[in-house]
Amino acid sequence: MKRAQIPEHLIDVAAALFNRLGYRAAGVDQVIAEAGIAKTTLYRHFKSKEDLIVAVLRRIDEHYRSEMRQAVDSLGLEGKPRLLATFDFLEGWFASEAFYGCPFICAAGEYCERSSAIFQESVMHKRLMVAYFEELARAASFDDPRRIADEINLLHEGATAVAHITGDPGAARKAKSAAARLMED
Repeated sequence: MKRAQIPEHLIDVAAALFNRLGYRAAGVDQVIAEAGIAKTTLYRHFKSKEDLIVAVLRRIDEHYRSEMRQAVDSLGLEGKPRLLATFDFLEGWFASEAFYGCPFICAAGEYCERSSAIFQESVMHKRLMVAYFEELARAASFDDPRRIADEINLLHEGATAVAHITGDPGAARKAKSAAARLMED
């Protein structure tokens, strides 16, 4: 593996471990063992486990938002149906083997000091999601796109929590139904 590839490899390995086991439970020794690198190599690229977690969260955020946007765009919908299509994306995620709940809620729960970089990275992801929903709501010509974005986000968050706890990907369909009613007002 080339030196330039090592940070990306570490992020990939750590992301899978953190997702499956939790941020605190998955230790640095596990990450380096699965990555097949030396501890000094990890610390050459990331000053601390917390820095690695922040890098993982940034990567997850970028991929998640990009994948949702691509999924919605690929449907060729306009207006309100674009907002509703975000719930179809959720349902697919909930049904995947990689779904262990929201990685940002999990990270914020484990590193709950509001000033921590990990908590702040989780906050940033949530803000960026609301911004995307607001973009969709503006394009759908809602009178108050920020209100719609906040409410759609709340439905996404609730569906994610319910799917995580119950294992039912259908939580996304229920949230989508509620969103459709919300958008009728």
